[in-house]
Amino acid sequence: MNASSHITPVLPYFPKELSWLSFNERVLQEAKDVNNPIIERIRFLGIFSNNLDEFFRVRVADVRRRILLNNLPDTNFDEAEELMSSIQSKVLELGKKFNHIYQQILKDLDTHNIHLVQPEELSEFHLNWLKRYFQDDVLQHMAPMLLTENIDYSDNINDTMTYLFVEMISQKSHYAFLEIPTNRLNRFILLPPEKTRRHKTIVLLDDVIRYFLADIFNSFFEFTSIEGYSIKVTRDAEYNLDDEIEEGLLDKMSKGLKQRLYAEPVRLVYEQSMPEEIQKVMRKRLGITAHDALIPGGRYRNFRDFISFPNVGRGYLENQPLPLLKSRAFALHPSVFKCISEQDIMLYYPYHTFNHMLEFVRQAAFDPDVTQIKINIYRVAAKSRLISSLINAAKNGKKVTVMVELKARFDEQNNIEWAKTLSEAGVKVLMGIQALKVHSKLCVVHRKEKGQIVKYAHIGTGNFNEKTATIYTDFSLFTKHEAITEECDIVFRFIESSYRQYHFNHLLVSPINAREQIYHLIRNEIKAAKSGKSAKITIKINNLVDKDLIDKLYLASQSGVKIRIVLRGMCSLVPDIPNISENIKIISIVDRFLEHPRVMIFHNEGDPKVYISSADWMTRNLDHRVEVATPILDPKIKQLLIDIVELHFKDRTKARIIDAEQKNAYVRRGNNKKIRSQLAIYDLLKKWETPQ
Repeated sequence: MNASSHITPVLPYFPKELSWLSFNERVLQEAKDVNNPIIERIRFLGIFSNNLDEFFRVRVADVRRRILLNNLPDTNFDEAEELMSSIQSKVLELGKKFNHIYQQILKDLDTHNIHLVQPEELSEFHLNWLKRYFQDDVLQHMAPMLLTENIDYSDNINDTMTYLFVEMISQKSHYAFLEIPTNRLNRFILLPPEKTRRHKTIVLLDDVIRYFLADIFNSFFEFTSIEGYSIKVTRDAEYNLDDEIEEGLLDKMSKGLKQRLYAEPVRLVYEQSMPEEIQKVMRKRLGITAHDALIPGGRYRNFRDFISFPNVGRGYLENQPLPLLKSRAFALHPSVFKCISEQDIMLYYPYHTFNHMLEFVRQAAFDPDVTQIKINIYRVAAKSRLISSLINAAKNGKKVTVMVELKARFDEQNNIEWAKTLSEAGVKVLMGIQALKVHSKLCVVHRKEKGQIVKYAHIGTGNFNEKTATIYTDFSLFTKHEAITEECDIVFRFIESSYRQYHFNHLLVSPINAREQIYHLIRNEIKAAKSGKSAKITIKINNLVDKDLIDKLYLASQSGVKIRIVLRGMCSLVPDIPNISENIKIISIVDRFLEHPRVMIFHNEGDPKVYISSADWMTRNLDHRVEVATPILDPKIKQLLIDIVELHFKDRTKARIIDAEQKNAYVRRGNNKKIRSQLAIYDLLKKWETPQ
């Protein structure tokens, strides 16, 4: 036998950062798709931009740190440099597509009598109105930072805002940074109608400020001309917490957020019309290094504001809301606890109303038989009714324990404030485990029934957030199952006393047993395949980048297990490679709702094992976070979940193929019915909730 036949092939992995950019390209496809309502298309541009900001703050910042720390033994400098180069090339490519799509959308808006215009294009009537608006509403918010030699401006630029870099030309040029105050003023200014015209005219706040730029500075400077160029800085989102300092975690987190505010820039996007000489001045003042991503762009920054682009036209120019479904099971009795006592209940947001979850906590807050409520919070709404119910429960003498995850990225400040508010109301607030984020979506209620304490539990895939529950698809399971609810209670004990030993027979809990249990479930399918039996694994996930889990899927594929994956974001697994992953098929759905739930379905020789989970298949979720997956035990709910996932694989409208190069080709319709899975799922659930 040839010795080379013993060599194990090098397994392929697609770089997660490039895979993430491929996901954001799918968002851009939605902006381009003329079958989407025009207002939704421009909002997708906002989503794309917001995503890209976070990508640079987190993913690119991590690559940059690898480059800067190239003297460390575990850092492959050449690999990191090559990855950064690939990222920059892909970002520039997507930027060109973005600009082209934006220009096309502007033309399409014109056909609907909605005009996004420059002040120079306005009539005298509108210019006079705009001048009054600038003087009365805008000028008071203008606070330029004038450049001098002795100030480091990198510490004064907020990375959530757009700025104009202003040059005033005279015998000696003067420069300034000018913030566009979109946090205080509406960015989209709808002009009053003219009697002779029926169309709607919108001017961006950025352009209004540019047009009246001289009025801001001419009180202090004499200049022959003045120009402003848009820029935006993006910073590293990581920060350090010094464990040696003896102070409260709340204080540490607050200091950490300030570190983020002044962290090193990882990206500077600037208006490409900015002359090279002005670029040099700007880069020097901001301390931009050769490793930072310097990206030329169009006229506007912070396109994320376009997520809120107003529909000033007809209703059909945006998606019409789907009427929220009410749970038939929760309608059986006034008491939510009696409803859950009779059967497990599954909700699927945003198709179902989130009010059922809010009512579960609200009733627990004043039910005289409820003694205790435990819940963990990762992200909640700014004005949270759920938080109000928890405070009310404490006032009613209930023992309320809230695990607030202070390290929920970009929600840290909100959670710090909630932790303080809850503590002041008498709620027991847990700050989590030092080395682990708590990302599970649990709520446990203790209730006295017939002299015994009975437990009710909510286990979900998404946050307890009224706002995102209208945008994200997520499952919520309500159960009274004795073993499941007891293990949910144990999770809270683990959070409070992580040094003790805990065992779970039903739940898959990270970092305790989830990884090994998933391995075990995969091995069972491999064993079945090798025995000549049907073996299948179906997964719905956000991100798949953990190499050990990918290796297990490669091994399962090589053993004959048929694997199908619905994936939203990053995917390092490379499908359809002969003798490695030829039995793995992956699709991605990007549509009006953000696909967020995690589901695992193992064929189990015809008796499927079905789980919903809070955890993605990433190393951080399996080893460095508290995550919970629960088995679905009710046969009807189990079949409903299987049917929902199957509809994704039948999608011939919004499904893309994830291939070896992640080109994002749409799944071909062929002779199949043109199914749009999100709408088909709504119809399925509507039928499920309709009395037979």
